Amino acid sequence: MSGISPFTVSKQPPLILVADDDKTIRVLLRKAMEQEGYRVVEVNDGKQCLDAYDTIKPDIVLLDAVMPVMDGFTCCKHLLQIARNNLISALATFDTDSNHNNTVISKIWERTPILMITCLDDEESVNRAFEAGATDYVTKPIHWPVLRQRLRRLLQQAQVYKQLEAANEALHHLANVDGLTELANRRRFDDYLNTQWINLAQEGFSLSMILCDIDFFKFYNDKYGHPAGDVCLQKVGAVLSLKAQKHQDLVARYGGEEFAVIMPYTPASGALHVAAAIQAGIKDLQIVHDGSAVSQHVTLSMGVATIVPTWESSPSELIVLADKALYQAKAGGRDRFVSSS
Repeated sequence: MSGISPFTVSKQPPLILVADDDKTIRVLLRKAMEQEGYRVVEVNDGKQCLDAYDTIKPDIVLLDAVMPVMDGFTCCKHLLQIARNNLISALATFDTDSNHNNTVISKIWERTPILMITCLDDEESVNRAFEAGATDYVTKPIHWPVLRQRLRRLLQQAQVYKQLEAANEALHHLANVDGLTELANRRRFDDYLNTQWINLAQEGFSLSMILCDIDFFKFYNDKYGHPAGDVCLQKVGAVLSLKAQKHQDLVARYGGEEFAVIMPYTPASGALHVAAAIQAGIKDLQIVHDGSAVSQHVTLSMGVATIVPTWESSPSELIVLADKALYQAKAGGRDRFVSSS
């Protein structure tokens, strides 16, 4: 609900999954790969390869074409289908999940390179390997210098993809997360509100919002200093993130000392329940505020609004309703929440 954690690239040696029914070949491959500093996991056939792939998430797969139980061509097709399913899943949830740890771009890059190793060297078999999804192809008897070079090239390529993914995640984090509170920023708030408005206009469900303002926050900064004010903002933001009820709820720093909570599929009663929980959570913080005219501790004024989105209305209407309710809360003495309904 709060933001995005930057993606990190593993510093462990590359992990290679070797699938070959010939034990002698597996031993030779393991020895050659470990001499290169790689980690190796061995399996006997394509079925074991798929099981191991799900468990260990290798950096590359060395796959024999002719094996019992499931041959390399069939296994390769299944591995390719896993990558496709991951992309389909990412597309299905794109821009609807407040956590963007799995972006569409990273799913495109996620596919593990597959190097087919086989005694089949006829044109039909080579074409069949690439059609099944193999990234590269070498024949037996193995020419070890060639295999080493192709492995290095594929692993370097995969590493570049991971670095690009890391950069993409970091940029996404910077673009959508408030640096101080680690909550969603205003840009993410706007994008998420628009997306949920469209979704709920199609489905006919309620969308609720809470706009929050720390009471007399300017006086807090004046008395305790901006570093203390930053800590106060972080603590308040943490309470908001904790009290939001569902994984669809988005908590954002709306601007300055203002925060917002977007709550899809939430009726007015549910939004009021969240507002009450937030108010109680802020009071539990017991942050001393001698500059407040309503309490000895930090408090919030909140405006709560609920609407059923339609194609004839716009998200700004929900913001206006919540903002008016927030104004009423302030005018009514602060340290309270008011509903627009």
